[in-house]
Amino acid sequence: MIATSSLRQARPALAAFFAMGILWGSFAADLPDIKTMLDVGESRLGFLLLMTPIAAMLAMLAAPWISERLGSVALPVTTLAMALAFALPGQVAVWFLFPIAMLACGATTGAVDVLMNARVTKMEQARGQPLMNLCHAAYSFGYASGALGVGAMRSAQALPAQVMLMAAVMAGLVALLAFEADGHIDGLRHPEGETAPGLGLIPVIGGGIVLIAFLTENAAENWSALHIEQTLHGSPALGSGAPAVLALTMGSARVFGQALSARISPLHLLLGGAAISAIGALSVAGAQSPLLAYAGFIVMGIGSSVISPTAFTLVGQTAAPEARARAVARATLLGYAGYFVGPPSLGIIAGAFGLRTAFVFAAAMLGFVWLLAPLLARLKPARFA
Repeated sequence: MIATSSLRQARPALAAFFAMGILWGSFAADLPDIKTMLDVGESRLGFLLLMTPIAAMLAMLAAPWISERLGSVALPVTTLAMALAFALPGQVAVWFLFPIAMLACGATTGAVDVLMNARVTKMEQARGQPLMNLCHAAYSFGYASGALGVGAMRSAQALPAQVMLMAAVMAGLVALLAFEADGHIDGLRHPEGETAPGLGLIPVIGGGIVLIAFLTENAAENWSALHIEQTLHGSPALGSGAPAVLALTMGSARVFGQALSARISPLHLLLGGAAISAIGALSVAGAQSPLLAYAGFIVMGIGSSVISPTAFTLVGQTAAPEARARAVARATLLGYAGYFVGPPSLGIIAGAFGLRTAFVFAAAMLGFVWLLAPLLARLKPARFA
């Protein structure tokens, strides 16, 4: 059971996670119609999406500066900007303008990613208990809400312009809940002085695990609708439901993982999650019907649900207390590259070899968690920066 006090204290971060979920869930569920609107194939769409990670990485580097300039309203303001940006992809009916719209989506999402994860790290430090699984569950539930809403709108023949505008409005309303009296996010910049603790390989290896988690997780969410509709010839309703089912599974599993994280070591959670997720990805790749693919997505969601939040928690636990926010921010910078690179990468692979091969690739990537997680668990922070 989740304590009411945990929900109340984590409200600002929960709102940001939920709003981001609404936006990306809506985008993923409407991707088949956006693809049709742009009149491009999977490979071309994959290349058009590449502007997103580029913008996101630059915004993540700028996140400490944004945090200093906006102060206590940094998280809610950037979350509102992200909601506004996601109205754009549905408004561009020509392919050469689409990357510009995705640039705005990537930049705002990148900034919010760093700020909200750093905020949760501070909350965990203050409370002395993990909150990452809970907050990432909010993202998953928001993602499912967006995907289900878009499924209903697509069934009513709504155009991408209408769909993405509605998603932007809903996420903007949720973003208002991210305002708080003291929302300063300290510790993102490197402290002055030669004795400031360094980070060593902690954010590199931790970020690598998060990269793999989000590469597979977000790629599955973004391409699941196309896999159901084009590879397995399912209906648009079944296609839109696939990312919703995946997100609902992940959200529920993360709520369970919030309690599980107090009983099982982060290392064992990471290893078990990666193995289960890989089995699910292979099941999706070999599915011969939409229902079998749904079963694979459910297994994949259960496994993937705990990987990224547990990796963030382990990064925070392994780093020196005064360096935790910076460690998580750097892990976010590397890790969330997978969040954005995943969909374009699988799109390029799908265009060349088919979506089944793309999901086999996702399963193979999850195997690397078994190499990186034990390394992260043994690391200690560097003595000097």
